[in-house]
Amino acid sequence: MKKLTTLFLSFTALLAFCQEEGNTVTSSIKGMLAYNQGQVLQLAEAFSEEQYDWRPMEGVNSVGEALMHIAGANYYLASKLGFAPPDDVDMMNLGKVTGKENIVAALKKSNAFVLDKIEMVESENFDEEVDFGFGKFNQLSGLLIIMEHNGEHKGQLIAYARSNGVVPPWSAAQ
Repeated sequence: MKKLTTLFLSFTALLAFCQEEGNTVTSSIKGMLAYNQGQVLQLAEAFSEEQYDWRPMEGVNSVGEALMHIAGANYYLASKLGFAPPDDVDMMNLGKVTGKENIVAALKKSNAFVLDKIEMVESENFDEEVDFGFGKFNQLSGLLIIMEHNGEHKGQLIAYARSNGVVPPWSAAQ
């Protein structure tokens, strides 16, 4: 009986550890994503209205288009994880959103949406395969793709900012 009790308690402890580890992974990804999103929003607010139309060369996204690309990708990637965009988000017309105020509002909304959905991905499903359209990855990789995508475009926007004489706000504070 002691062996069975010990085995049961060990299994229970292992199960609790695995669940806690999944929560740690999810909360770590969410924390890093929120950090990147915050810096992207700081950049979005640092650009002037006129600079939203600036692009480094023909055929490359403008500042405003890059920000809306991030917003659209947040919804797209979350949808591949099983979370449909809100009913009031028209994915087919996100590219038509213009103006600094509207773009910042759309970005904030998509950021909040994807942060909320990250917490709904169950750690026991991390290994489940998902077809993202550009490749098949497990759900954990999908969460990392969301985080990396935001970070990638933060870097793009830093380069855009520097090209326009805009100092990233977190750098100016130092």
